[in-house]
Amino acid sequence: MADVRPLRLAVLVSGSGRTLENLLERISAGRLAATVEAVIASRGDVRGARIAELAGIPLHVLPPAGRPLEAWSTDVFNACQSAGAELVVMAGFLHLLAIPQQFVGRVINIHPSLLPAFGGKGFHGMHVHRAVLERGCTVSGCTVHLVDAEYDHGRILLQRTVPVLRDDTPESVAARVFAAECDCLPEAIARFASGSLP
Repeated sequence: MADVRPLRLAVLVSGSGRTLENLLERISAGRLAATVEAVIASRGDVRGARIAELAGIPLHVLPPAGRPLEAWSTDVFNACQSAGAELVVMAGFLHLLAIPQQFVGRVINIHPSLLPAFGGKGFHGMHVHRAVLERGCTVSGCTVHLVDAEYDHGRILLQRTVPVLRDDTPESVAARVFAAECDCLPEAIARFASGSLP
């Protein structure tokens, strides 16, 4: 692993930054050959932005409110381009983006369900886990997928399953799924770097 050139990442956040935190911990421990070159936050008052600042990572706060999609997306990807990002990682990023040609196939998202189930607009966070329980599912999990012009739609790259137990709550399912995400996303990044993704 020592001779693997670290993959340059830009990480997009909208909330708590737990996924960013996990990636930084893996990188610091030498378990993921990557560097986070920039963090783009859709809001400045979220914990994900503070994590970037504390880690000394260049932070770009780019709120989408009131901006045309194309113009705002251009700003987001200009920040990624300026950072030299080879892969853009949506880590709890809740907004649709217009992906420019030079980044097609280089933007991934982690979603807390087994897509295509429980995906699309409005399916994020606890909304997903409540829906899984209401449907009576016996398994759930997470999905890393390529990002395209629709919510949770692009080609699936990697999935992990977790059991759903009879006495589960949305919170207990969420905790189990997030633990799976903490392994699945770094593995997908490592596979992207090695060219071994499907």
